[in-house]
Amino acid sequence: MTRRVAGIDCGTNSIRLLIADIDDDGRLHDIVRRMEVVRLGEGVDRTGRLSDAALERTRAALADYTAQIREHGVEAVRMVATSASRDAENAADFKSMVESVLGQDPEVISGDEEARLSFTGAVATLPVHDGQRLLIDIGGGSTEFVRGTGAEVAAAISVNVGCVRMTERHLRSDPPHADEIAEAVTDITGIADGALAVADADREATELVAVAGTATTIAAIALGLKAYDPEAIDGTRLSYAEVVQVTADLAAANHEERLAIPVMHPGRADVIVGGALVLRTIMERSGIASVLISEHDILDGIALSA
Repeated sequence: MTRRVAGIDCGTNSIRLLIADIDDDGRLHDIVRRMEVVRLGEGVDRTGRLSDAALERTRAALADYTAQIREHGVEAVRMVATSASRDAENAADFKSMVESVLGQDPEVISGDEEARLSFTGAVATLPVHDGQRLLIDIGGGSTEFVRGTGAEVAAAISVNVGCVRMTERHLRSDPPHADEIAEAVTDITGIADGALAVADADREATELVAVAGTATTIAAIALGLKAYDPEAIDGTRLSYAEVVQVTADLAAANHEERLAIPVMHPGRADVIVGGALVLRTIMERSGIASVLISEHDILDGIALSA
């Protein structure tokens, strides 16, 4: 007997909705999968607060999602809010807005819970792997590192490095100058090394998995897709050399040139370089030569847990 559920993931850069049926085997069957770039965390790294404009963009998207949830007869809803709403001084304003629109409070989860939900959602559809996997979920304000075997999590950590945070902190020019990129890489390297020391201290992981928009966009570019195709992207394996090349090409392009890439979401064009640098640096520091890209992530984990 199937059960219809909905998961909402509200991060620093985007808010996403998954309405799905869960079958008797615990597998999700998508009904609706949507993503809107609302940039909730815009300026939070600098001001410590969610702006009125960001809250309004998020409210408008959430109102649309709420209408779809009601239309599709969803039985259970779980909304999770991550990095930006954890960090903001006025997080209470965000929670109040969500309650008024959705009719329930968002769960402002810890980085550790965020990491575990990402792992659960991603591995549900991945091929069986005999060894341990290291999963990375690159978001707007944070990145989660999770190591596990099968569906069991062995270690997890969330750190404050993401595509929006790195862009706002370091990449001020368009295209970014070499010294700005160097600053960002130095920042990312220190944080990534610390995260790897917690998540995979003994380098037990033999496979690297990356989820979320930065990784899937880089995969789509590497594949030369003319339109964003989740089925073609899911399960793609990229070498370190391929990630280095895509990152270099993105860093050399200006905003308009990145925006013209067929698979580029308009809301990602200004922060994709920061995200690509995070992925490239983590690959380099982990020593794992390739990365498996999954279209399934924390959103799937949220829906499964609803």
